[in-house]
Amino acid sequence: KSVRSRMLEPGYGYVRISQFLGSTNDELEEALESLDKQQKLTGLVLDLRNNPGGLLDQSITVSDAFLERGEIVSTRGRNADQTQRFNAKAGDLAKGKPIVVLINGGSASASEIVAGALQDHKRATVVGSKSFGKGSVQTIIPIGASGAIRLTTARYYTPSGRSIQAKGIEPDIL
Repeated sequence: KSVRSRMLEPGYGYVRISQFLGSTNDELEEALESLDKQQKLTGLVLDLRNNPGGLLDQSITVSDAFLERGEIVSTRGRNADQTQRFNAKAGDLAKGKPIVVLINGGSASASEIVAGALQDHKRATVVGSKSFGKGSVQTIIPIGASGAIRLTTARYYTPSGRSIQAKGIEPDIL
């Protein structure tokens, strides 16, 4: 399990995502539903500290869970035709309630995509310390039957066009 949740003060839910696995978005939806049943949520803390990342598609669906519209992340390669953009679909699981995202130097890759998207869309306040800065897309190229090369082929960019690579996400509140 990559998602754990509990109630904090009355009305505030806490959700920790430890990594982005194939089941992360489903677990997030279950956690939010469970928290809301315990007590009507008035706000949410999303803890991405020390989250090393994981699957790109899960970071996109988690970001999309809190956004009504707009770009979530883009990947840009060496050539213009290698650009990919991923956009949100309508529907905010938190129903517009305030969100605080916690990050630190151990937050990398997919967790930086989520923090950057929610920050750029002013959907969440990012709190903590600067994230790791792992914003590269890597492709694994098989070599024969017993080897492979991991090659960086593109970089991740937040909706406002910030590169995550080697820069990380700067929190709104240190």
